Amino acid sequence: MNGGSGFTLTISQNKFLAHGAREVNAIVTIESTGLGGLLGGEEPDTGMAEVIILDTSASMEWPITKIMAARQAAMKAVDNLRDGVSFAVVAGNHVATMVYPREEQTVEANRRTKIEAKAAIGGLAPSGGTAMGAWLQLAAQLFAPHREDLRHAILLTDGKNEHEAPEQFGATLSAVAGSFVCDCRGVGTDWEPDELRRVSSALLGSVDIVPDPNDLEADFRAMTEHAMGKSIGDVALRIWRPEASRLKFVRQVLPSVEDLTERGVKAGRMAYDFPTGSWGNEVRDYHICIEVMSGAVGQEMRAAWVRLVQPGDPPEVLASGNVLASWTDEEGDYTMIDPQVAHYTGQQELAEVIQAGLHAKRSGDLDTATTRLGRAVTLARQTGNEATSALLDKVVDVIDHESGTVRLKSVVDKVDEMSLDTRSTRTVRTRKE
Repeated sequence: MNGGSGFTLTISQNKFLAHGAREVNAIVTIESTGLGGLLGGEEPDTGMAEVIILDTSASMEWPITKIMAARQAAMKAVDNLRDGVSFAVVAGNHVATMVYPREEQTVEANRRTKIEAKAAIGGLAPSGGTAMGAWLQLAAQLFAPHREDLRHAILLTDGKNEHEAPEQFGATLSAVAGSFVCDCRGVGTDWEPDELRRVSSALLGSVDIVPDPNDLEADFRAMTEHAMGKSIGDVALRIWRPEASRLKFVRQVLPSVEDLTERGVKAGRMAYDFPTGSWGNEVRDYHICIEVMSGAVGQEMRAAWVRLVQPGDPPEVLASGNVLASWTDEEGDYTMIDPQVAHYTGQQELAEVIQAGLHAKRSGDLDTATTRLGRAVTLARQTGNEATSALLDKVVDVIDHESGTVRLKSVVDKVDEMSLDTRSTRTVRTRKE
């Protein structure tokens, strides 16, 4: 259903259940169009704040091309900011330091401030360790005065979070979650995909590897252009479900797999809000699973009421739709699996088995690694995820795609293994027959 807001919400499911069955699965597709933004040919009138966080730890000096490329990429990101956007640049090592402006605040982007910011970035020199939590805390402070604006950050690192205890880092992520959207990039191969994935997950952003520092400039340009194209922020997926039912999980499944189940916030009787972040003109899919009380043959019920809402008093409903459950004794009806549900179930499993396989490989459990990555080869082929198939081909020798029979390659480039790990959660849309 289209709420007249530029958002369309459609639900794909097989509503029919066998007598006694209780689990209802549905894919919620949300498409936003005509929201303005650079991609739509006009600038959005929504206020925006941007913070660029650059790792300036000692490791960024080896090789020297890393810090040089990072400085150049940050300058390009500053160039791409729309005039009027509030922005700041932060340097991160074992502490977080303001690069521009010197005070802990943002400034308005214009010709003068961009020139000043680029001059300050050009003087950055690597030293010290790595404490990403401190970087994110400073970013959250900078965003605090901009609660009504779109808030986006870029975080670049080349190393592991070695100067914070895991518990401290986890507490920081919990504290800053929802404060802003953060796209994370790891340059080189000495950083941990799991760490950056935790950051991007908590802050509803993306994560990727940039093996060659020379590619940073293009990547930063793409990230800032994408951010400048957003025009509506802090949108929530509000899910109501009947009493005596249970919401088993809520997951974003396109453009990447992201479990939102534990992020729900109570929004009235039997309803919860799940964060979706900022939107421009785009399409996203969500997988919802509800466990309901079993009904009699011929009975139909609403298993969930799904609404896309923007905060306010009262909140604005941007689009809505219903997830249904209907019990039948017709085997041909209840055994049919919805293609969208099947497709994204396979891609969620694909992400899980790739990460499990790579963890097993790193720990020396080669049998488990072979089994899991073999299953990944089969799933990638079945779901049409050609990009993941290509990445898998660099880590395993495929003997048979259908059965998932593979051999681990004896020599694997670290870039290839980290690329597979980092991009394991990326998904593709259902293939059209």
